[in-house]
Amino acid sequence: MPSVAEGVKIGIQECQHQFRGRRWNCTTINDSLAIFGPVLDKATRESAFVHAIASAGVAFAVTRACAEGSANICGCDTRHKGPPGEGWKWGGCSEDLEFGSMVSREFADARENRPDARSAMNRHNNEAGRVSLNDNMFLKCKCHGLSGSCEVKTCWWSQPDFRVVGDYMKDKYDSASEMVVEKHKESRGWVETLRPKYNYFKPPTERDLVYYESSPNFCDPNPETGSFGTRDRICNLTSHGIDGCDLLCCGRGHNTRTEKRKEKCHCIFHWCCYVSCQECVRVYDVHTCK
Repeated sequence: MPSVAEGVKIGIQECQHQFRGRRWNCTTINDSLAIFGPVLDKATRESAFVHAIASAGVAFAVTRACAEGSANICGCDTRHKGPPGEGWKWGGCSEDLEFGSMVSREFADARENRPDARSAMNRHNNEAGRVSLNDNMFLKCKCHGLSGSCEVKTCWWSQPDFRVVGDYMKDKYDSASEMVVEKHKESRGWVETLRPKYNYFKPPTERDLVYYESSPNFCDPNPETGSFGTRDRICNLTSHGIDGCDLLCCGRGHNTRTEKRKEKCHCIFHWCCYVSCQECVRVYDVHTCK
């Protein structure tokens, strides 16, 4: 299904948006089958996020394609409507997230059938991404009637904007649960499972991300870890957060240059109906890591 590839693309784009001001900014490699390089070889928070957001992206894109009619093997959801509420009735096309999640499982979980800790981690995080979509489904409504009087209101289940899912999963990345690997013997042989490293924290739910290896600092280039370093990255001089020049540049300092940009300015609306603008040149300070 073309929507599967589109879903992976959506997931990557959202990852790059969410980490745009971080030392690791979800960089992809064009000339490699492993598009994130060695970063995903380790069972880190970053791996957890990528698996979750890509899995959610596939479910999202497939579900949206079904509702839009661009996929001929699926359609609208007619199973989860229930009785209508006061002042509205069911209408439109409810998005069939159950079908989209099924396709996502077949795609994302297909290789995660080994009895080791990494497969267990990937399966958990893949499902967390799909659950995040389900948690953010909402009832979307449209009014009908003379002059927008809303005499009749029809509603349907809709997926959220994918940015909502990205923000949700970024919070889960920041609060991800560190795990430890345990081995035990079953009839099929030795099996690895995960348990929380710290007993005084609440154990992770199906909505939480899990990992069991520490992340590199991503300050310096390292081909073994996949780190590109932060040299020449643009930083925010006024920020005290991770996107600020102190933290993003890892204490190495920063360079400053001026940059001229052409922008539209002094725009005027003319009746009816167009806008005319002048072109202005503005000078900006750009700060980059040493």
